[in-house]
Amino acid sequence: MNMKLLSTLAVSVALTATLATPVLAQNAAVVNGKAIPKAKLDKMLASAGQVANNPELRDRARDMLITRELINQEAIKRGVINNDGIQEQLEQARLNILVGAVFEDYIQREGVTESELKTAYDQVKGQFSGKEYKVRHILVEKEADAKSLIAKIKAGEKFEDLAKANSKDPGSAVNGGDLNWMNPQALVPEFSKAMVALDKGQMTDKPVKSQFGFHIIKLEDVRESKVPTVAELKPQLIQMMAQDQNWQKAKFEEMLAKLKSKAKVQ
Repeated sequence: MNMKLLSTLAVSVALTATLATPVLAQNAAVVNGKAIPKAKLDKMLASAGQVANNPELRDRARDMLITRELINQEAIKRGVINNDGIQEQLEQARLNILVGAVFEDYIQREGVTESELKTAYDQVKGQFSGKEYKVRHILVEKEADAKSLIAKIKAGEKFEDLAKANSKDPGSAVNGGDLNWMNPQALVPEFSKAMVALDKGQMTDKPVKSQFGFHIIKLEDVRESKVPTVAELKPQLIQMMAQDQNWQKAKFEEMLAKLKSKAKVQ
């Protein structure tokens, strides 16, 4: 073979490889010449609440995008995408999505009155009344171990150090058993009952048994619960009201009436 031709081929291959590298870097895949941007894959994972750098999930999401692109290409190839019935279904699906999006935006921006929010707020604000407790605990599997730790604390060893070394609760152990401020309703009954019976700075003399094991509980402080404002609870209040289908229907009709009153229909 001509040496000049070999040289030309080598340059062509090298150039192709050089150009392909950035293309592959910015695309998740290329299906029959149609690129699927890497950004699309990242967005898909993010919208599903998934970690973008998880290789297994990333591969599955990439395969799903490839499948979608193949189906789309095949629909075009077979001409079914131009079918009147298919076009009507696609338009209806698009409209259904837009109806939901417009209604949700209406509710968030203007569809809920201050009076409605206040009524919903009055129904739930009582759940935030009462006291909160700043508490630490050590959780172990055996009662004998709990009793041994109580004896060590009474002998002068630090609660925090023993929690770090012995507690089976991974969330609080690293912080010396600190659970921060807790509402009694958020804890198992056995724990809550023992906790509220303590004075500030006091520790349980005996292990407290629950479904998780045996607890040693230390109460550090007590305060009145802070009741969130209407503004702070607004998203939850709207969500609560939206669970009522009659409320949803009334709001949807209200939105349509407003749209029609502003529209110029001839």
